Amino acid sequence: QQRRLLTMRLTVVLSSSTAMATTIGLLSLSSSRRVAAAFSSQRSFAARRSLSSSSKYDDVVSAIREPISSLFFSSTKTTTSELEEEVDPGVVEGTDLRVLKYPHPSLRAENTLVTEEELKDGSIAQIAKEMFLVMYAANGVGLAAPQVGINKRLMIFNEHGDKTKWLDEMVLVNPRIVKKGGGTDVETEGCLSFPGMNGPVQRNKWIQVEALNKRGKKIKKKFFDWEARIFQHEYDHLDGTVYIDHLAEEARAEVQPRLDELIEEYDGEDGAV
Repeated sequence: QQRRLLTMRLTVVLSSSTAMATTIGLLSLSSSRRVAAAFSSQRSFAARRSLSSSSKYDDVVSAIREPISSLFFSSTKTTTSELEEEVDPGVVEGTDLRVLKYPHPSLRAENTLVTEEELKDGSIAQIAKEMFLVMYAANGVGLAAPQVGINKRLMIFNEHGDKTKWLDEMVLVNPRIVKKGGGTDVETEGCLSFPGMNGPVQRNKWIQVEALNKRGKKIKKKFFDWEARIFQHEYDHLDGTVYIDHLAEEARAEVQPRLDELIEEYDGEDGAV
């Protein structure tokens, strides 16, 4: 009986190993970021659970993660072939919000702090809920309030861009960056407010953040790699900065024809995707 149990356990182990090998093989062929995101969540759990780590430790962690990140991560939806491109969601059921596109003035306007009253009366929670509806409808992974015409310091994101993975949804109110590190890398980014274009942007590899959640509770978070890039992109929006502001001269020249098209397509303050 012991021998049979041992045989059964060995069979399970071998089956698991085969499944893992198959998954890795498929990943290397398809560069699937969805699988990579799940893998990243497991390997980064220990690093994310503590915000008290020294900068030296954080740099070591980042150095270890870098070669893995470069293999498994693609940094934007617009350049990740296995994910759907951003789309024009049109009228989104459950909300009147829509994504405003460049050069809408809301993208450059000052964004004020969310007040305690706005948190208490539930209006921010409702706005965040509707922003997720718009984000998912547009096949996005993140959205900042000014992108939907609300000039408040509020952002949402879900690194998977998948509404079935709602446990990974992030709502950050009045966020601020308290620390950044791990060096930087350059990856291609796109933006729902700039449909049909993308460009290389340099970002920090990890970001430490303080913010409020949608109920007004203080939270501290540390984001790595893909999540860190999403956060920094959306955080820029809260400061009236858009990703094209980070493009080098040559990269900016490459997207200028598309920017000119967006300006021509823009129709007053109602310009939207």
